[in-house]
Amino acid sequence: MSSRNNNFRRLLLTFDALADLGSLMTADRDFPETAKSILSSLMESVDAREGALFIFRDKPAMLGSITAAGFLHFPERAVIPLLPKHVHALTNLRAPLSMSSKGYEGYLTANGNIAPELFRCIVPLRVAGKLVGMLGLGRREGEATYGDDELEALGMLCHYVALAVHNFTLSETLANRVSDHLRLLASVQSFYDNALETFANAIDIKHVNIRGHSLRVGRYAAGLGESLGLDLGDVAALRACGYLHDIGKVAIDKRLFGKPAALDEQEFREMADHTVIGHQIVAGVQFPWPKVSDVVRWHHERGDGSGYPDHLHMDEVPQQARVIGLADTLDAMTSERPYRHSLSVGEALSEIIRNTPTKYDPQAVQAMLIQVRRDAVGSNKMKFLDEHIVCNIAPTDVDVLASMLNHKLTNGRIYSA
Repeated sequence: MSSRNNNFRRLLLTFDALADLGSLMTADRDFPETAKSILSSLMESVDAREGALFIFRDKPAMLGSITAAGFLHFPERAVIPLLPKHVHALTNLRAPLSMSSKGYEGYLTANGNIAPELFRCIVPLRVAGKLVGMLGLGRREGEATYGDDELEALGMLCHYVALAVHNFTLSETLANRVSDHLRLLASVQSFYDNALETFANAIDIKHVNIRGHSLRVGRYAAGLGESLGLDLGDVAALRACGYLHDIGKVAIDKRLFGKPAALDEQEFREMADHTVIGHQIVAGVQFPWPKVSDVVRWHHERGDGSGYPDHLHMDEVPQQARVIGLADTLDAMTSERPYRHSLSVGEALSEIIRNTPTKYDPQAVQAMLIQVRRDAVGSNKMKFLDEHIVCNIAPTDVDVLASMLNHKLTNGRIYSA
């Protein structure tokens, strides 16, 4: 009768553990926290006083502890290196194994920071025939050995534990891969930024009055992209397009950049050709961002079709080209030229709004007003406007300009509740 009662009790404990594992595996919390509860449930099901849950790594082959309980001395991060024969033995161990103090050599090494003799029972965790981890149990209540009933109960439970460990391994591997990819992307992005800054400087070296122009356009465009809520990749693309937008000017006669008067019709056509020449230069280059060549060609297009070289209208021009065109305009207006003085920030913004939405993208102009206002109140971590520009416009004046823009966009309609 006593044996039957013990068996019944063991069966109840096993079903309780199965129920616990089901809820634990579907709980919305970090796996290391879940692992502690899983281990506690397993230990309770077989009256174990000590236990540790391990994850298997194959490069190099080793078992690393996820959590442990009950041991007097157990390292925070226990590691057990494995030889190929040990990996093979654990992978082919079809059931939990009760171990003697001398029986561990075929499964575990003594080369780690934890003594394998601590474990009186080991349970391999496998998914689809592959080793994913191990459960190691130490002493039981009353120093009892792990008998057939306990081993059978552990055999029923270990499949669910193996799935939990395997899922954690997959998510951890995916997270590491994403992290590695982002680090690689960041290094590639840094390389591109440095290389393209060098190109931008080379483009603008034609004349002292345009030096730094391409760098500023790239940085202005990136700032507009941030205000527009674009993701980091699209912001990086705008910065790169800004750096390269005038690359066709390397083929333009240097004398045109220093002319102290307006260009005549022939000279203007020659200067305007920099968009087509630039497009030809970059069209065959594989950039990590799309539409670079389109932006280079169309950054002088305007919403009413008055731009060049293809006289496109607003909806025909990609957003990137519209943003670069606006950034280009802001820098041109606020920079000295041989034929005119620079405009103040307020004058430049007023002129831009006067031509919006006829020529300029209203959303991009609103993004520009946001950035300039941040500069005006000092809330930008990094200034939007270049250091050569004095931001002498008051936040209230920016608000007035924003109201003027909104009035134009709504055709003067007033909405009320």
